[in-house]
Amino acid sequence: MRKFKTESKKLLDLMINSIYTNREIFLRELISNASDAVDKLYFRSLVDDSVKINRADLAITVAYDEEARTVTVSDNGIGMDKDELDKNLGTIAHSDSFEFKAQRSGADETGLADETAEDIASADVDIIGQFGVGFYSAFMVGGTVRVVSRAYGSDEAWAWESDGIDGYTITQSERSEHGTDVIVTLKADTEDESFGTYATQQGLTSLIKKYSNYVRYPIQMEVTKSRMKEPPADAGDDYKPEFENYTEVETINSMIPIWKRKKSEVTDEEYNEFYKTDFHDFEDPLRTISLHAEGTLTYDALMFVPSHAPFDMWSKDYKRGLALYSSGVLIMDKCEELVPDHFNFMRGVVDSADLTLNISRETLQHNSQLRAIARRLEKKIKSELANLCADDREAYVGFFKEFGRTLKYGLYSSYGMAKDTLADLLLFYSAKQKKMVTLDEYIADAPADAEAIYFAAGDSIDRLANMPIVTTVLAKGYDVLLCDENVDEFCMMAMQDYTPKDAAEPDGSTKAWPIKNVGSEDLGLTTEEEKKKAEEATEENADLFGAMQEALGGKVQKVVISTRVTDAPVVLTTEGAVSLQMANLLKEQPGADEGVPEAQIVMEVNAEHPVFQVLKAAHAAGDAQKVKDYAGILFDQALLVEGLPIENPLEFSQRISALMI
Repeated sequence: MRKFKTESKKLLDLMINSIYTNREIFLRELISNASDAVDKLYFRSLVDDSVKINRADLAITVAYDEEARTVTVSDNGIGMDKDELDKNLGTIAHSDSFEFKAQRSGADETGLADETAEDIASADVDIIGQFGVGFYSAFMVGGTVRVVSRAYGSDEAWAWESDGIDGYTITQSERSEHGTDVIVTLKADTEDESFGTYATQQGLTSLIKKYSNYVRYPIQMEVTKSRMKEPPADAGDDYKPEFENYTEVETINSMIPIWKRKKSEVTDEEYNEFYKTDFHDFEDPLRTISLHAEGTLTYDALMFVPSHAPFDMWSKDYKRGLALYSSGVLIMDKCEELVPDHFNFMRGVVDSADLTLNISRETLQHNSQLRAIARRLEKKIKSELANLCADDREAYVGFFKEFGRTLKYGLYSSYGMAKDTLADLLLFYSAKQKKMVTLDEYIADAPADAEAIYFAAGDSIDRLANMPIVTTVLAKGYDVLLCDENVDEFCMMAMQDYTPKDAAEPDGSTKAWPIKNVGSEDLGLTTEEEKKKAEEATEENADLFGAMQEALGGKVQKVVISTRVTDAPVVLTTEGAVSLQMANLLKEQPGADEGVPEAQIVMEVNAEHPVFQVLKAAHAAGDAQKVKDYAGILFDQALLVEGLPIENPLEFSQRISALMI
């Protein structure tokens, strides 16, 4: 027995037990090695006229024997002689494919004719392997591995065999043609692992389709099928059909990825079928995005905007990401780094031969490559969504119902950093236009003297539309965006302001429009004269308002004459960053018993409303109980108008009943 040529036991243990985290990828690695071997022979045929091959005959074969518990991966590629077996398999982490890549890239320095070097550089050859450790992943599932290989042009075949512990043997063997067979004898099953499933038709087929579906050469396997027997000539009416099993060789993989084909050559039906099959959806995608990039990083991307949100999108187990391929071989099912969280609904694939993978090909060594791809994809997704919004509003409104919350949350969770990407994609319900509008459309429809974007947050569009503060703003000619999702107010706060895309001032500058909550800020809609009049009226009624504030037991910071409410007796507004709606949402969060910021509530009284006169009369008559009851009723009524719960419904009911007696 020959010893491995490196620190064999220690390094081999590392290969088998540490580098790879997923046992089933052993088949991916063996098929990738077989594809490399076939590529090398094809490449050689381009530069050596004595090598006569028909590319259509090049293939990879996968076979299994359930009883013997073996899996065999065969190819008719370049093959290896005795010395190459010793060098490539006896030296752990030696990569013949890596050497081949280096030789090919330096073709113009080898003294070959210019046209030959050009043929080499442009050949349709894509060597997958580069580390020389993929082969050893077979020992994760195999007790022994036997490799039988015959080099192209040689009459001899040699067999390499090892149990993956100390060393290996190389003996003379037989093989009818050039190429290599890798025979893995599976380990015995354990309580935790059922290795025998790899030696089944279903097990191998699923692994090929998952990891190696787009290897460029056909992966063939003998499969068992069932068919009805021909009935005998004298079969009567009571004849029962009989079935028989038969075998035939099938090509398991698709070979040419749909994302590698020109967009003009792929129909919408083909894209839709690929999406529904590979991403397990029952509906066609809303939008298909195809991208081919060349340069420092060359890659293909095929992405889909789903027509509906997946059922688990808001669960903690939901994982975003695009499938990542390297030269048609699946590296990761969902690569989170390829899409930002605000586009977590996107589905698709990215394929690049330029990625610098780690030694196990399960992750990448240089995240800068992923970041560069991700930035380009984000811009492409943004552009496609913006086009959808402009070209097909009905479809975009449907999209926004499904995924608008994700866009808003992305803007909020980034603390406004994603504003340039997301703000113009947002839709809100316009109280004035009575439809969903973008922020640009809100501004375009605003009066000439408008200087801010106004919004109201609550639990219902209908309720918000009838709020006194909203109707007051509308009466002044300004629109209000009605926000009925719990993330809306946080999103608006994160944005703070919005600069329209195509609204340059005469001097070429752009104006940022502040975003204001109608219930918690000075809206700038009151004249100085109106403000002064309200302040004077507040001072005149200081005793009454002090009594009302005391009656409410600290629920409000102050009571003042309002400058903005016209058709209700009172309205509740807030000072500071925390509005009534936000305070209520924060209280509803898990574990929010303590430390939740309170809203600084202001009760604004409508001096023109008859109720104010009743309050003044009760206070003047010294009827403190009536002032207390009226203050409590008005406060609770205002909360109900806001769609918020009241603290003591029974007390509210009793006060109403007392007024009716």
